[in-house]
Amino acid sequence: MTLKFLGTTSDNGDCPTLYEVEATGDILVQGDRVTDPGQLARLRNVKESETFVVVPRDLLTRFAPRVKAPEMVPFSDIRDLFAEFKHTAWRLETRRGYATDRRSPKWDRWKAGADIAAEPVDAWRANVQQQVAAGKRFERVRLVDEPLTEGQAFLLASSPGNVSAGEDIRNLTRSRAEALGLPDYDFWLFDSRTVARLVFDEDDTTLGVVLSEDPAEVAAACQARDAAWHHAMPTIQYAERVRSLA
Repeated sequence: MTLKFLGTTSDNGDCPTLYEVEATGDILVQGDRVTDPGQLARLRNVKESETFVVVPRDLLTRFAPRVKAPEMVPFSDIRDLFAEFKHTAWRLETRRGYATDRRSPKWDRWKAGADIAAEPVDAWRANVQQQVAAGKRFERVRLVDEPLTEGQAFLLASSPGNVSAGEDIRNLTRSRAEALGLPDYDFWLFDSRTVARLVFDEDDTTLGVVLSEDPAEVAAACQARDAAWHHAMPTIQYAERVRSLA
């Protein structure tokens, strides 16, 4: 089961850290194992399968969920948001590949050497054109590894068509994203008020979406957006960089 990073109070990549188990909403706690004999002796109802870690109170105060985890809904439940948002639709893409890309006919054409950036306008790009014409913004930052994974190379090859439709797509290296403390999960942020976190299985297939308007989660998404956008490189510029390094 995949984990959603919630936060850490560590400055150097050490524990303690909180994660959410995406499939269940349970919280996984990473910290130093309790070894003090006196403390262990006072623990109650200990099962053989259990272990115990120490975390600072500040970690729980800052990052522990305070409300019941919202239920996951099908992606189809948020389709209307891509037309009904008022100002901005912003996406963070963190995965090294997506099953929907690998299963699409465009993937096979790309593998065969076709220029997939020049293909006819599809339903997604048509909607982008319509929303941008109305004064709205579609923006996204894609995390990329160096060298690019096959899935990332596919998206880079396809992105000029999305950019020409009106999307502002930028790329940010994974190492830089980790240094900035960005989330390691995908989400859409609509109008800086609604977060739609995408949930995937281990094969990169979308299982559903978790919607939230919780102020703490929205604020965290806005902070991630601002940091990512500041450091990310526009797609055309990044594509030129990749070609120069090839």
